[in-house]
Amino acid sequence: MPSLLGEEIVARINELAAISETPEHLARIYLTPEHRKAADLLLSWMREAGMSAHLDAIGNVCGRYEGEAPDLPCLMLGSHYDTVRDAGKWDGPLGLITAISCVADLNRRGRRLPFAIEVTGFADEEGVRFASTLLGSRAVAGTFDESVLNAHDHAGISMREAMIAFGLNPDHIGAAARARRELLAYVELHIEQGPVLEEKELPVGVVTAIAGATRLAAKLTGMAGHAGTVPMGLRRDALTGAAESITAIEEFCKTDGGGLVGTVGYIDALPGATNVIPGKVSFTIDIRAPTDMHRKRAVADIVRRIEAIAKRRTLALQVDVTHENRTVPCAPWLKEQVAEAVAGEGFPVFELPSGAGHDGMAMIDIADVAMLFVRCRAGISHHPDEHVELADADAGARVLLRLIENFWPREMVQS
Repeated sequence: MPSLLGEEIVARINELAAISETPEHLARIYLTPEHRKAADLLLSWMREAGMSAHLDAIGNVCGRYEGEAPDLPCLMLGSHYDTVRDAGKWDGPLGLITAISCVADLNRRGRRLPFAIEVTGFADEEGVRFASTLLGSRAVAGTFDESVLNAHDHAGISMREAMIAFGLNPDHIGAAARARRELLAYVELHIEQGPVLEEKELPVGVVTAIAGATRLAAKLTGMAGHAGTVPMGLRRDALTGAAESITAIEEFCKTDGGGLVGTVGYIDALPGATNVIPGKVSFTIDIRAPTDMHRKRAVADIVRRIEAIAKRRTLALQVDVTHENRTVPCAPWLKEQVAEAVAGEGFPVFELPSGAGHDGMAMIDIADVAMLFVRCRAGISHHPDEHVELADADAGARVLLRLIENFWPREMVQS
C-alpha cells in the first residue's frame, strides 16, 4: 500500500501542473510569468521541508538541508521544472518534488546526516525558448555559454532581456556555479520516458548511462519545376530525395541492433505548392546511441548514405551539426548504491540506459552522477497522456529516501 510520501508527491505534481501558460495545454517555459510562479511555489515547499531556499542567478530553485554540522559537502538531488509545450506533468517535476518530500520526511523525524542535502530545480532543461538545452545545470556546472544570452525567442526577445524582466541579472550568471569540492554526488529521479520498465513489469530501474546525441540539419537542393510538364526521368525533386534519405536513416537504425535510434522530427519543402516540384527541402536528424564511438560511427555512415542518394539524384547536399552531447556514464560506485536501495525496498534490480537527455549531462563536469527511473504508463512522455501511477511514485520515493539515508561518499566506499 502506498505511503504518505506517494500521496504528497502526486498531490503536488497536480498543483504544480495547474501553473501553465494556458489551462488547456501545459506549458511552463523558461523566464515566463508562470515559470516564476512555479519557482515561488517550489521554494515554499522547500522551506516547509526544513530547507533554506533561494532562487539562484539563472533561475534555478535551490534548497539546502544542513547535515550534522554546518557547511558540509552535499549530496545534490534534483531535476527540472520547465516543460515542453503541450507537456505531461511528470517529466522533471517528479524528481524534484520527490526529493523535496524525502527531505521533508527526514526533517519530520529530526534526522540529520553526515553530509548536507541540496535539492535543485533546474530552470531550463528542455531548451524550448532559446533553442539551447540544460541552461540551468550548465550554469551550476560552470559551463554556461554566455553567447546564449544573445539568442532570441519567437517574439524577438533575447535571453538577456527576458532575464532582466524576470528579475535576474544576466551579468551575474557565474554566481550560480558550484565547485566540485562542494558536491559529493548528483542523483536524479526521473520518469523513464520509455516503455521498458512497463514491459518488464517493474516500478523502478537503475540507469547505466545517459545516451549522447548528435543533431544535424540537412538541406537538399534540386530544381523546382512544373508538376505537369517536367517528365519523371528529368526531375531533380528534393522532396523525394529527402524521403529516400529518411527511409535510409530508419532502415539503418532498425538493423543496427546495438541500441541506436534515429529520428527525423522536422521537414520543410519549398516552394510548398501542390503543382510545383519541390526544389529545396530541409530536415533534421537526431541520432542517439549508448556510446559515443557507436553514435559517431553511425552519424558518419548515415551522412555517407545521404550523400550517395543526393549524388544519384543530382541534388546538392548540405549537412551541419547543430547539437552534440557526449554520453554520460553513471558512476559505478554510485550506481551500486542506487541498486542496493532498490533491492532494499524489495524490488528486482534492473539496469537500463537513458535515451533521453538529462541535467546529469551537465552535472558530470563537477560531480559523479546517477539516476533512478520510475515507470511511466506506455512509455509516453512530452505529451498530455504522460502518467505515473501513485504506487510507482511512492516506490520511487521510498527507494530515493533509502538511498539518501544509506549514502556513503566515494572516498568512504573506496577506503
